[in-house]
Amino acid sequence: MKRGKKYIEAAKLVDRTQLYEVADGVALVKKTAGAKFDETVEVHIRTGCDGRHADQQIRGAVVLPHGTGKTVRVLVFAKGAKLDEALAAGADHVGGEELIPRIQKDGWLDFDVVVATPDMMGVVGRLGRVLGPKGLMPNPKAGTVTMDVTKAIKEIKAGKIEYRLDKTNIIHCPVGKASFTEEQLAENLKALTDAVVKAKPAAVKGQFLKSVTLATTMGPGVKLNPIKFQN
Repeated sequence: MKRGKKYIEAAKLVDRTQLYEVADGVALVKKTAGAKFDETVEVHIRTGCDGRHADQQIRGAVVLPHGTGKTVRVLVFAKGAKLDEALAAGADHVGGEELIPRIQKDGWLDFDVVVATPDMMGVVGRLGRVLGPKGLMPNPKAGTVTMDVTKAIKEIKAGKIEYRLDKTNIIHCPVGKASFTEEQLAENLKALTDAVVKAKPAAVKGQFLKSVTLATTMGPGVKLNPIKFQN
């Protein structure tokens, strides 16, 4: 894979053989951000889980203390008074069954998170093939299937993110922007890793967090010492 000049220069700053302490790693990641836009800082957590087993799955959500730095568009499926409640709480789009053909046939996807009241899941279920692969399907574990739409919307807008294992047992999540202070990034990272460690399945034996890597959108990965997150 061919890399650009900026990536190559940034990669020279990183010692690939070293496991960095959190403060040093965060400072280094900020230095590697060289794009003309405000890059997202992501963390990639490789776990000791085997996601093929139902008792080793991880899925949940956490509110980052400093948010993600991104404006999140929320779509709420509800009916009756809950529609008005969702609008009042700051939802970007609200509706019911009438939205199904718009999403299925017209390919409308101008939203980042979908929230649904439990009585609407029969309707939303019909969108499984569209929303599922994009990770947009509402889920009770992530707090996106709920009657308390006000709380769900406010938390999402405040910086709530969902974490889950991918097929290779890695969790990928944003923890802020390159423009955030080192303290903000470190605190967001701690909130996420604390939540993930707390969600460790009892069936997982041995070292739970195998590796923790920080990287900006366009930059190289910076490996952190995973032991530091498991105390």
